[in-house]
Order: sequence, then C-alpha cells, then structure tokens
Amino acid sequence: MRLKSYTAPSMAEAMQMVRQELGDDAIIVSTQRAAGGKGVRITAALEPTDIEDAISEMLADANRTPAAEMVREALVEHNLPVRLVDRLINAVRTSGIEDPQQACASALEAGFAFAPLPDHGAPRPFMLVGPPGSGKSMAVAKLAARSTLKNRRVGIITADNIRAGAAAQLAAFTRILKIELLTARGPDSLAKTIQQTQGQFDIVFVDSPGLNPFKSSDLDYLSALIEAANVEPILVLAAGGDPNEASEVGEAFGGIGATRLLATRLDTTRRLGSVMAAADAAPLMFCDVSAGPHVVNGVTSINAGIMARMILPQPEKPNAHSQTPRAEASPL
Repeated sequence: MRLKSYTAPSMAEAMQMVRQELGDDAIIVSTQRAAGGKGVRITAALEPTDIEDAISEMLADANRTPAAEMVREALVEHNLPVRLVDRLINAVRTSGIEDPQQACASALEAGFAFAPLPDHGAPRPFMLVGPPGSGKSMAVAKLAARSTLKNRRVGIITADNIRAGAAAQLAAFTRILKIELLTARGPDSLAKTIQQTQGQFDIVFVDSPGLNPFKSSDLDYLSALIEAANVEPILVLAAGGDPNEASEVGEAFGGIGATRLLATRLDTTRRLGSVMAAADAAPLMFCDVSAGPHVVNGVTSINAGIMARMILPQPEKPNAHSQTPRAEASPL
C-alpha cells in the first residue's frame, strides 16, 4: 500500500487532487486540519495491483532460503532488535552459504568486530567499566588469573572507592593469585599509581566503580578516570537484560571511550540479544565472555564462529556406543 498526503484550502479541493493523481480507487486513510488550522490534509492510499503483489512475492521467495529462515528464527529467539535481525539476515543471504551455523558465523563476521584481550601483555592498562552489578571485579580477577597462568607479571588496581567492600572482595582473589592489590582514589591518584608502576608489569587491569550510565555526573567522573590514566575502557555487561536498555547502556559507555565488550553471566542466561544490541549500538568490539563462577579458566575469547554456535547450536548426534545392539537370533 502506497500512502500520500494532500493539503488544500477545502475538502473538495483536496479530494479532487487525490482523484487526479491516484484515481477513483484511492482509499482515504485519514483527514485532519492542516497546520495552523488553514485548510485540510488528507492521507490517501492506493492498493497495490496484482502485478505488484506478484513481483513482491517473487522477490520474497527468491530471498527466502532454509539457512536464512533458521538463522532468523534463532536471532528472534535471542531477542535481537528487529533492525539488527534484518541486517544480519541480509548478510546471510549475501553469503550464499547453505549451512545455517556457518552462514550465521559469516553474517556475524560481517556485522561485528571481534578483538580478544591479550593475555601476555599490553602497552596501556585495561579499565573495566560498566553499570553496577555487571561483574567487573570478578572479570578483573579472571583476566588476571589467565595472564598469571601464562607466567606474566600482572598488576591490579582498584579505583572503586564507592561500593562498600569492593576492595576487600577483589583483595580476596589477589591474595590467592599472590598479586599485590593497588588502590587509587580519584583520577589524580590513579594516574600517579599507573605512572609509578610503569615497567613493573606486563599487563595491568583496573577495576572501576559501577556507575549509572544515564547519570551525567557518573559518566563525567568515569571520563576523568579514563583521561587521567590513559587507559583502554572495556565495557563489562551481563547478558540476559532488555535489548533496548542494553543498547542505551552501550551507547553511553561507548560515548566516553569504551572500545570492547566483555559479556558476563552467559551461564545463567539463554539469550544474547542484549549484549549484541549493546555492541551494535555503541559500536563495540566483542572481546571475551565469562560463562562460569570459577576464577581459573573463567574467561574465554570469542569470535564469530563461537558466537554462531551459541546462537544456533548444532543438534546433538546420538551416541552410537550408548545404544545396545540387538542380538541376532542364532539358527537352531
């Protein structure tokens, strides 16, 4: 259906304009006074012809493939925003890949960037940022454990002097890892601490306070921490939330410099729509995921193939060894 609006001094003149352009088959959708109360405004529509309907159906059928339909169902199940679903499905169709999981991986590779955090060393410290309760402190401990197991010199700094017990919680993990926990209070203190530790560590992780992404004073404070210490902000976001809300969270933290997204609590949720929406809105690169409570081996790098298997897992094949073969009857 094609819609068009007409404005004229009177209803009769507006109807005449409709008939002249759309013909007698036009359907009046709405009528209202024009802006300022002068004249009338008519919105009319013309039903598509049978030929137009046939062409639309042919194009839809041409674009509908088994792989695209399976991927679409999976993305909808994961609560992705409609705009993101449509974009990824177009990438699936363009790829021409028949296997749904491989087609999904190809679309994700085209639609997102993947940049795992290094475990050996980095020239700038990584500051984990995010809303309260997203799992930043635990993610710092897990990342530190991963690098420690690689025999790297790891530095951990907590800049969270807002949440009660935040430093004590992180200190419990650093004691196990035999890492000294450094404390910074405010932007100047953080900048000084990082400067004093230059050359002592291969990689440094900074735990920041959980701040409200919709409160300007919170974002201003976090921006001051980031700028003073010259760190790379990594957004830590728990999976399973509302995709629209997560999009706004991603935009807020992306606006102050976050570059990558580390998704947490993948073991307690069944849908990835929120973290995918956040990464798309900012935009942010996916780096790592946390899918378990354990500190050791607690984070895993992610790429398009791994994400595709999470979105569209292959059905489990029956185990041939678990089936007891029937004994053949022996001849008498």
